Amino acid sequence: MPTSTRPKAVITHERGATSSVERALRVLRVMSEGGSVRLTDIASAADLDKATALRLLDVMAREGFVKRDAQSKQFTLGPELTVLGAAALRRFDPRPLARPSLMRLAGVFQDSVVLSIRSGVESLCIDVEEGTYPIRANYLTVGSRRPLGVGAGSLALLASMPDDEREAALETLSGQLERYPRISPALLRERIDQARERGYAVLLDVVVERMGGIGAAILDPEGRPVAALSIASLNDRVLTRETALAHALLHEATVCQVRWAEATRAHRRPASPLKETSQ
Repeated sequence: MPTSTRPKAVITHERGATSSVERALRVLRVMSEGGSVRLTDIASAADLDKATALRLLDVMAREGFVKRDAQSKQFTLGPELTVLGAAALRRFDPRPLARPSLMRLAGVFQDSVVLSIRSGVESLCIDVEEGTYPIRANYLTVGSRRPLGVGAGSLALLASMPDDEREAALETLSGQLERYPRISPALLRERIDQARERGYAVLLDVVVERMGGIGAAILDPEGRPVAALSIASLNDRVLTRETALAHALLHEATVCQVRWAEATRAHRRPASPLKETSQ
């Protein structure tokens, strides 16, 4: 019947459009760690064939969301994303609130300190203060992403989530840990229990050999995790100073929570109406 074919065509078109948007977002997420990336690496990480990835990148390049180097043929993020990022951060940027804490922790313990936030079932590194100790966790960079539970700060976020959300996240994460053979759902549950009992998370020698970290969640006024502070170091440097590290992290997390609550209240406070002037 003629009346039945048109709605089907509309549905097919809408699904195709959604699929293209999802694929483009996967490409941007892959590129969010910064630096130049090859087409092959983008396609592989985004689970796309090279032709599809190139088609999406060409469109985004025309719109200014990515750039392609004429000589190396590698792709980088474009200026339009900087504009979008600046617009988003004008609403609420947590980094200035936590930066003094990062500096204090790095100054005292000489190891790298990381600020992470949750993004779906991933943790996203949004700020790093490098320590002065010669052996550093240089695999942690602004923009890097990991599944929740992979890393001390990421584990602290996961452990602090409400029970139902954490269980839903663990179900999703069970299929995303192939890149981390030393991490299993059973191990995550064990470390989550430990983190909830202690108030902070420790994860050693499972993401990077001989390296690990200790992290504490930053909670909003409703008690939900909004970010995490973590210190990344050699395993021995965490184990021999665990009590001191935990005490300092929990103190700075509390400081951040207070500043976060104040900033949130200020951001939500309506502006004073302009007084009307009579002619």
